Amino acid sequence: MGEPALHTVSSGESGPRVAFCHGLLGQGRNWNQIAKGLADISRPTLVDMPDHGHSPWSERIDYFDAAAVLADTLRAIDPEEPWTVVGHSMGGKTAMVLALTEPELVERLAVVDISPAPTASFTQFETFLAGMRGVDLDAVSSRADADEAMREAAPDPAIRGFLLQNLRRDGDGWRWLPNLALLERDIAAIGGWPEERIAELPPFDGPVLWLSGANSPYVSQENDAEMRRLFPRVRQVTVKEAGHWVHSEQPEVTTAALRALITGERG
Repeated sequence: MGEPALHTVSSGESGPRVAFCHGLLGQGRNWNQIAKGLADISRPTLVDMPDHGHSPWSERIDYFDAAAVLADTLRAIDPEEPWTVVGHSMGGKTAMVLALTEPELVERLAVVDISPAPTASFTQFETFLAGMRGVDLDAVSSRADADEAMREAAPDPAIRGFLLQNLRRDGDGWRWLPNLALLERDIAAIGGWPEERIAELPPFDGPVLWLSGANSPYVSQENDAEMRRLFPRVRQVTVKEAGHWVHSEQPEVTTAALRALITGERG
C-alpha cells in the first residue's frame, strides 16, 4: 500500500481502528483530546480532510469524492482491519457516504451533529469564510492582530480561536491552511447532500451512534426517518448544554458515548 492520501496522525498500540473526520474549517487535531481518551482501547487516527489542515487541495467539493479519498487513506494505513469512523458536521456527511459506499471498510459509525439532509442555517460558516478571506495577511504581525481582524466575523472568542488554528507562519508572513477560495465557492455543496445518489445505495447495517448538541440547529426530528432508513441500527444521543461543536463543548460525554460504541458487540 502507498502513503495515505490525506494527512493523518495515528496513536494507540492495540484495539480497533478509529478514524476521526473533522468539520468545515477544522483539522484532525480538533479531536486530539477525545482520541487521547480512547487510546487505551483503540488505535485512533486523526484525519485532515481534503482542502483542510495539511491535506492536499482539490478542485471541487463532492462528498463521494471525499469518501473515496478517505477510503484510500484508511486502507493505506491498514489494508486488513475495518474501521470505526467518527465524523463531525462536514466530516459526518463524508463518513455517512463512506459507510454507505464502502460497508466492508466501516464496522461502526458515529455521526456528530449533522444529518443526511441538506444543512439549513449555514450562514454562520459563510460569515466565517468571508471573514478569514478578508483578513489582510500582509498587515498581520501577530496572532493578536489576526484575532482582532476576525472579531467582527466571529465575536465568540472560542469560535474565533478555533478558526485561527488554521493560521500558520509562512516564512516572514502568514497563510491560511484551508483552501478558502474553494470552500467559499462550493459552500452550497458543503451544506448540501447527494440525495439522489444516496437513494441508489442499500442501508448500512453496522452499529451507528448519532450524537447531537441539544442547542444545535443541525439535527431535527425531520431528519429521523431518513437517518433510520439509511442506518437502521442507529442510536441517537442528544447532549445537554452543547451546541454544534459537541466534542469540544462536552468532551467527557462524547468520549463516554464513543467508548460504548467501540466496545460494543463486535461485528
